[in-house]
Amino acid sequence: MSATTVTVWRMSSNTASPTASHGDPRPGALVGRAAGIALLVVLFASFMDLLDATIVTVAAPAIAAELHASEAQLQWMLAGYVLALGSGLIIGGRIGDDYGRRRMFLASLAAFAVASAACALATGPSMLIGTRVLQGLAGGLMVPQVFGIIRSSFPPAGMAKAFGAYGAVQGLAAVAGPLMGGFLVDADLFGLGWRTIFWVNVPIAAVALVLGSRVLPESTSRHRAVPDVVGAVLLTLGVVLVLLPLVQGRDWGWPWWGFALMAAGVLLLGGFLAYERSVARRGGQPVLDPALLRVRSFGAGLLASVFFFGAIGAFFLTLSIYLQAGTGRTAWQTGLVILPYAIGSILTSGLGVAMAAKAGRSLLVSGSLALAASQALLWFIVRDGQNPGYWMLAPALFIGGLGLGLAAPILVNVVLAGIPGKDAGAAGGVLSTVNQIGGAAGVAALGTLFFTASDSHAGDVARLQGFSDAFTAVLPVGIVLYLLAAALMLLLPRAAHSA
Repeated sequence: MSATTVTVWRMSSNTASPTASHGDPRPGALVGRAAGIALLVVLFASFMDLLDATIVTVAAPAIAAELHASEAQLQWMLAGYVLALGSGLIIGGRIGDDYGRRRMFLASLAAFAVASAACALATGPSMLIGTRVLQGLAGGLMVPQVFGIIRSSFPPAGMAKAFGAYGAVQGLAAVAGPLMGGFLVDADLFGLGWRTIFWVNVPIAAVALVLGSRVLPESTSRHRAVPDVVGAVLLTLGVVLVLLPLVQGRDWGWPWWGFALMAAGVLLLGGFLAYERSVARRGGQPVLDPALLRVRSFGAGLLASVFFFGAIGAFFLTLSIYLQAGTGRTAWQTGLVILPYAIGSILTSGLGVAMAAKAGRSLLVSGSLALAASQALLWFIVRDGQNPGYWMLAPALFIGGLGLGLAAPILVNVVLAGIPGKDAGAAGGVLSTVNQIGGAAGVAALGTLFFTASDSHAGDVARLQGFSDAFTAVLPVGIVLYLLAAALMLLLPRAAHSA
């Protein structure tokens, strides 16, 4: 879900001082050992944020068993984090630009560590959902500072290497999330079980805080702008009101007032657009400038992102529950099954970035079609209700990873190619936030479909059949979403924006 964040904030974060001519280091730029330590600090923080977006999916069955969480509560543990992350991204960059990126980075990193500890100490599902929301918000405020610090504190050559290192960390987090989650749950270190997936953040954050307070330079932007907090709140509340009945409707029995809440959410989103128009007329900086929606490729890109990341957001949750609750695999075995997906993504992500400037749109369409083909193969494998072996699942998952690596890292850049340069930063922030909203919507809608289709049967064979039926009910919807995304991607510019 965070795969495209790097592109957005490379373009949208302002620098504290201009780059010197002829590639010379800018005044106050980090060099030598200090630069290496500073880079490690921000990369450690980025690793935690990326890891926590995926690690919980493998641990979800263990969390549900110990905390007696309902299926809806499991969905909120994932969707709440993603929504809060998106909310933080909306205003995090501007707050750091105005009040100091170093100060904001250290504060949000400390908040992320405290929230992680609170997650580990959760005594019930409601507490865990609340602390996950706080964790996601802290992560959303922290991520923009990472890119702002790199842009403002590294010389041009060092900046390129730093962003390259960030890409490597993304790949490592993609592999480490399922594997680390599975290992920590099964290892049951100190009898803590799934709680170790949150405790592991605390010492990492503590070391990063100590080092960061010593080596990170402070930087701000020359141009101060008032964050559109009201717009951010309206957008978040509107999305929550739409998603709440989708997730809770099954537990509530689908009452009429649930649909009324959904309608209220839609009205609130309409009010959000009206408010954004008024902010733009007053010369402010809205979360979403309505004028951007008149650019056909941008509107198509927003919708394609919702479909694309919505399908991805739900896939790993439903796959993890199918593998553990349905086929009886352990959390570690589940992580190993998902590993080919991560490997495929790593193999093609570099290729996608390298070729984006020439064939960005083609790569997006190809990646989406590969993801659709992957889920079609999984449907064929799972549909008979049997327990598929590792090597039956691995090729289909590997193909999905190849598709994800082709499309996800460059989607933002291709969409922004149709946006005037002066609006690229604002459009990138909107698109990054929409990616998170799409992921949360996918968890809400497809997660509800999965749990509605599954049955709690007593026998092992009946249970496997029930979860197989549920997984095969979700996979075709994912295929349709990827195909719709591919069709919309045909409306995007041919090549990516050169950030």
